[in-house]
Amino acid sequence: MTSRATTILEYKQKGSLMITAQGAQYAAAFHPRPDDVLIATYPKAGTTWMQQIVHGLRTGGDLDFDEITEAVPWIEMAYDLGQDLTADHAGTPRAFKTHYNWAEVPKGCRYIHIIRDPKDVAVSFYHFMDGWFLAPGSVSLDAFVKEKMVENLHAGSYWPHVLSWWPHRGNSDFLFLCYEDMKADLPGTVARVAEFIGLEANAAAIKLATRQASFDFMMHHGTKFDDHLIAEKRNAACGLPLDARSSKLRLGKTGDHKDVMSKATHALLDRIWQKTIGEALGYANYQELRSAFAP
Repeated sequence: MTSRATTILEYKQKGSLMITAQGAQYAAAFHPRPDDVLIATYPKAGTTWMQQIVHGLRTGGDLDFDEITEAVPWIEMAYDLGQDLTADHAGTPRAFKTHYNWAEVPKGCRYIHIIRDPKDVAVSFYHFMDGWFLAPGSVSLDAFVKEKMVENLHAGSYWPHVLSWWPHRGNSDFLFLCYEDMKADLPGTVARVAEFIGLEANAAAIKLATRQASFDFMMHHGTKFDDHLIAEKRNAACGLPLDARSSKLRLGKTGDHKDVMSKATHALLDRIWQKTIGEALGYANYQELRSAFAP
C-alpha cells in the first residue's frame, strides 16, 4: 500500500527514505575538480533557477536534457539516481547542486550560494511537498512551517544554514546572491554568474541565457524542472504513489508569505531570526541581511 502522508510524522518518515545511506556516503566521498561549480543553497531558495542559468551559459542554451537534475546533478541524490559524479558534463565547467551547509559540503571548488526570505522559502517548500509527499491539504501551511523549517531533518534549519555560509562571502571562490535581487535584475545576475564561472559571454549569450532562465520560459518547459526523475526513482522507496509529482515552479514572485502565513507563524519566524542571525550578525531582519548582499 502506497499513499501520500497525511500527518507531519508520516511526512518525516517518508522523507527520511529519500536519500539512502549509500547515497549519503557517495556524496560525502565526492572530490570536486577545482573549476567545478557547486550551487549550494537552502532548499527552495533558487537552486533550480541557478542550475538553469549556469547550464545555459556553459552550453550556449542547450535544452537536450530530460530534467535539469540530469544536466546539473544533485550530489546527495546522485547515487540513488544512478549518476556518476566523476563524469564530464555537456558543458564546461561541470556544475552540481547541493543543499549541504558549509561543514558538510565537498571542499576545493567554486560555490554559488543564494539567500532568500525564509518566509517565502517556507511557503515555497510547503507547496512543493503538498501533493507530492503530502496528501493535498492534509497538513496546514503553519504546521508544515513549524515542523519543517524549525526541525528540518535533511538540510538542517534555514538559519544555521545561512550562518554556515556567511563567513565565506568575501572569498574569491564564492559568489553570494540574493533571490530577490535576481528577480529584480536577471540579466545582471546572469552576467555576474558568467564572469564568476569563467565564461567570456558576449551580449547575445547573456541574452539567451537570461531568456531561458525567465519564469515564463521555464514554466513553458515545466517538465524539465519538476523533479520527475527523482519521483520516478524514489517514490516507491518512500512509500509514495508512483504518479505522485510536484513542480518547482509556481508563482514566480517574491513576498508570497504576506498573504498566506498566519500572524503566529510570522511571529515565530521573527523570533527565530532574532535568536540566530540577529544575535550572531546584528541584522534585525531579512531585509537588513539582504542589503549586505547588494552587488
